[in-house]
Amino acid sequence: MKITKIKAVFFSPTGTTADIVKAMVDRAIPTEIVDITTPASRKQRLEIRDDELLIAGVPVYMGRVPALVTEFFVNLRADNSPAVPVVVYGNRAFENSLLELNDILKERGCVIAGGAAFVGEHSFSSTERPIAAGRPDRDDLALAGEFGCLVMEKLGSVSSSGEICSGPIPGIRPYGGITQIWDEDFIALSDSCTRCGLCASVCPTGAVDPVNPAAVDTVKCITCCACIRKCPVRAKKMKPGKVMDASVRLNSLFSEPKKSVYYI
Repeated sequence: MKITKIKAVFFSPTGTTADIVKAMVDRAIPTEIVDITTPASRKQRLEIRDDELLIAGVPVYMGRVPALVTEFFVNLRADNSPAVPVVVYGNRAFENSLLELNDILKERGCVIAGGAAFVGEHSFSSTERPIAAGRPDRDDLALAGEFGCLVMEKLGSVSSSGEICSGPIPGIRPYGGITQIWDEDFIALSDSCTRCGLCASVCPTGAVDPVNPAAVDTVKCITCCACIRKCPVRAKKMKPGKVMDASVRLNSLFSEPKKSVYYI
């Protein structure tokens, strides 16, 4: 079958999932980048034709697809369109998230052409407590490019999406775990803050007050740490508490680099 366009969709507060999805794209085919990280961007409706390929990338939160991403994909409309679910996890485990994303896309009318789980630097990672620091690295991105080429070859070998056969995606149903994150006041703001407003603009849920960056709505916050990681003057850091404790455990227990994998 001939793919006339790729729609590369990702939710990526700290940029790791975006890097993976973009590395998969075939540069010879017109591509529409659909970044659904901001609240406003998730209000759009997404339609995929049967001659378009959907690459859908999401970070793993506690072994699951984040609830707000699931809510976005409810409005996806596909017409037996080929799709590739991609999850990015912080070197702990992707558990059932890839299977969950696979099922979400199938329920909306997609035909799965493969799937992948890549390692990206954990959102809780810091200089003091690195967790998969520097991932995705050169090898991860090369693997993403390789996987993207294999997907295109696979699609080129069939006449229609009805002929697509996908290998088994790992995971079990019911998925288990939780899709909602802790309501935790875990961000400290130092005097070096310049009130530039960047932290509010990069927050994927609108949890940071643009006028008072010290004010964070803990109900909206999903602990993605984009406001910490992207602050140009490093004015934000973790307070002692559950999130910091989790970062200590992850740094201690999951220091051995895991490999990114794909299924096709």
